[in-house]
Amino acid sequence: MFSTTTNIAAVDTTIDSTLVTAYQETHYHVNGLQPFTLRIGTPSSELKKLYKESNTQSGTFITACNPHSVSLSELDNQERQQKLSHELRKRSLRFCDAEGRHPDNQWPAEASYFVLDMSLEAAKKLGLQFEQNAILWCDADATPQLILLR
Repeated sequence: MFSTTTNIAAVDTTIDSTLVTAYQETHYHVNGLQPFTLRIGTPSSELKKLYKESNTQSGTFITACNPHSVSLSELDNQERQQKLSHELRKRSLRFCDAEGRHPDNQWPAEASYFVLDMSLEAAKKLGLQFEQNAILWCDADATPQLILLR
């Protein structure tokens, strides 16, 4: 177990430090009308523009794939993503397709969603519901933060 504070919410975690580093290095691609990429700890002018256009102040990057970073089949991950999509629609949240991709391709790209206007607490609960180690959350300053969930 280790404690970390660089560009992520400070928590004690049981997540392997190599995996946390991989999350920090990942490029988080938002595939909306005007696609852009988020990087942990780097303010995003594109996200600020989206906030203004959408009249919102927060965004969450979340996936249902590969629970607790255990690789599942493509079909299993698609089914999990469909369940997450259904949950987001049930909550009347605005979202678009997204994808987390590590720059050296040591992990396969992971289908995700970028969700507008979800509170941090709601995002954490949803991440836990879908058995994720972490989510990416952005508040009004449009600087993505890695939020470890376990």
